[in-house]
Amino acid sequence: MSVFRLEIEYEGTRYSGWQEQKNARTVAGELRRAAEETSGSAVELGGAGRTDAGVHALGQVAHLKSRAKLRPDGLAERLNDLLPPDIHVRSLASAPERFHARHDAVSRSYLYQISRRRTALAKRFVWWVKRPLDEGAMARGAEILVGRHDFAAFAEKPEAQSSTVVVVERCELAAEDDLVLFRIVASHFLWKMVRRTVGALVELGAGALAERDIARLVAGGAAPALRPAEWTAPPSGLYLERVLYRGDRPLGALRAAVPVR
Repeated sequence: MSVFRLEIEYEGTRYSGWQEQKNARTVAGELRRAAEETSGSAVELGGAGRTDAGVHALGQVAHLKSRAKLRPDGLAERLNDLLPPDIHVRSLASAPERFHARHDAVSRSYLYQISRRRTALAKRFVWWVKRPLDEGAMARGAEILVGRHDFAAFAEKPEAQSSTVVVVERCELAAEDDLVLFRIVASHFLWKMVRRTVGALVELGAGALAERDIARLVAGGAAPALRPAEWTAPPSGLYLERVLYRGDRPLGALRAAVPVR
């Protein structure tokens, strides 16, 4: 059995997310096609996170397992030759036979990019917010999210989850040129949780919400007047930044994936 750990970057604009689907073009589907053409046989493929349609990745991690005898030398290059230009295998290395990209991950970090100006060149990679934003208020709201909270109010179909409690390890904001950057780190995330968190923080920054409203939203019983689903940020600004495993280097400074100057 040949087992590999892959780190992949992709622009999600043209894809219906990472996860393979019938009758839909997905990132994992393209990667499987390239891997099976390279190996000449069926492969097992799994990713660390199921990014939604239109969401990008700077460091998605996947495991690739094949019964064919494959060597890591040059394998990433052969896969990239077969992949479309908006998907790229950044690194590939042999891994233990039991390695599983999702189960072995310790935490995941997501980056969101909010543009403070209209941009012709980077609109696929940001959310342009026309309203003036109080970044200080947004940063204070982000601090409220750190810790163990019930994110049911931020989840799509929370009733389908075994638990809506998430432990957020880190949550931060930074400014870079015309961007407001947001990073959130946790062991796992609920469906649409990050985009609705960003939407709520933008409402806070625009003065439509108060910090106490953010606290109420993660208290597990928000008032009906607070509707995060209506504030869902678009997928264009969202990136799976990194997937971390035991022994990995820690996250660095918060920086833009696609700058807007």
